[in-house]
Amino acid sequence: MSDGPFLLDVMCGKLATMLRVCGYDAAYALDRGVQDDDRLLDIARREDRTLLTRDVELATRAGDRGVCLTERDTDGQLRELAARGLDISLDPDPDYCGDCNGPVEAVPDGDPTPDYAPSTDECAVWRCRDCGQCFWKGSHWDSMKERLAAI
Repeated sequence: MSDGPFLLDVMCGKLATMLRVCGYDAAYALDRGVQDDDRLLDIARREDRTLLTRDVELATRAGDRGVCLTERDTDGQLRELAARGLDISLDPDPDYCGDCNGPVEAVPDGDPTPDYAPSTDECAVWRCRDCGQCFWKGSHWDSMKERLAAI
């Protein structure tokens, strides 16, 4: 199985977020306003993405670019991908925004952060270049790390 980039259909939105925190480029169909199978297949082909879906027919139509997941819950889907050789572990430094899949960059020391985020004096903070969301290694990071390690 390829290490991405991935395109996830409408049935796999939570999985897209989890793959992003693992360091994968994981585009989600609804983020792009796409639900039509033909459009998904076109995007996968044009952008050289592996299509992740629970739709057997769609995965079959995607050929080598398609992976059909059988599990309904996100942890089960992550186990399936790990069994196919995908590294399912937390990315030490985020590359992709968990919300929008945009590129993430470190906020320089001393630069202001939003009220919801800690100061760069307290810890490393990353910001999405597309949506502006900030991320840092706090309690949510630790719980994600434990969740992925259990898989």
